[in-house]
Amino acid sequence: MADIVGLVCSTCKRRNYTTTVNKKKQAKKLEVKKYCKWCRASVLHKESK
Repeated sequence: MADIVGLVCSTCKRRNYTTTVNKKKQAKKLEVKKYCKWCRASVLHKESK
C-alpha cells in the first residue's frame, strides 16, 4: 500500500512537495534533487512524515 510522504528541502528545511511511496518495496528513505522556490536552486529533498 502506498503512503503519502512529504519531501523536505535539505537546505532551508521547508516541506515543498508531496509524493506517494510503496513502503513494502522501498526500505530506504527517498532522496530526490528538486527545485526549491525559497532557496531558488535545485537542491536535495529528503522524505519526511
